[in-house]
Amino acid sequence: QVQLVESRGGLVQPGGSLRLSCAASGFTFSSFTMSWYRQAPGNERVLVAAISNTGGSTNYADSTKGRFTISRDNAKNTVYLQMNSLKPEDTAVYYCNALSAGGLWDYWGQGTQVTVSS
Repeated sequence: QVQLVESRGGLVQPGGSLRLSCAASGFTFSSFTMSWYRQAPGNERVLVAAISNTGGSTNYADSTKGRFTISRDNAKNTVYLQMNSLKPEDTAVYYCNALSAGGLWDYWGQGTQVTVSS
């Protein structure tokens, strides 16, 4: 059974930091590209950051470059998103995604709410 379990998000003040984690099971984690997406109310789900299966390549949305860092630990089957200098516009539900080469398998976590507000 495939599972992607995100850590709890939370309420953070503007300028603060938060680290999300996503623990994977039920598939060969080291073979999958892992990504974080987010969806704000009334908006589409959009890519935040992605990391290749080996961790050798990363990709970020323009809005998160320099503030967010995606990383993975293939020994622990876990992907992380370190979020620094958070802004109110970062408020969204954050989703973990696993995508196989060629896109044959596409798995999603349940999402975790991140709210940036004073």
